[in-house]
Amino acid sequence: MIGVSHYLILSGLLFSIGFVGVLRRKNLLMLFFATEIMLNAVNIAFAAIGNYYGDLSGQMFAFFVIAVAASEVAVGLGLLIVLYKKYGSLDLEVIANMKG
Repeated sequence: MIGVSHYLILSGLLFSIGFVGVLRRKNLLMLFFATEIMLNAVNIAFAAIGNYYGDLSGQMFAFFVIAVAASEVAVGLGLLIVLYKKYGSLDLEVIANMKG
């Protein structure tokens, strides 16, 4: 039987993978992917805890996080396109050396 602890362990593992991705990535697009993994890990935890307590508030928080993640991706990808057109790369070291 799969219990809430299994979901929380999965959530913790996914969050750890995303956190390591945020710390180690130099490419901004991969940084966005790592933050999405972290947000999805939080969604799994919210849904599992909400189901455990028999309350829908966990699922409501998960939907809110999904909405925030979608708006973050929309704005972030727009900014990435502008940065790529300007610098020709999405490498953080290249962008960190901005002039002006």
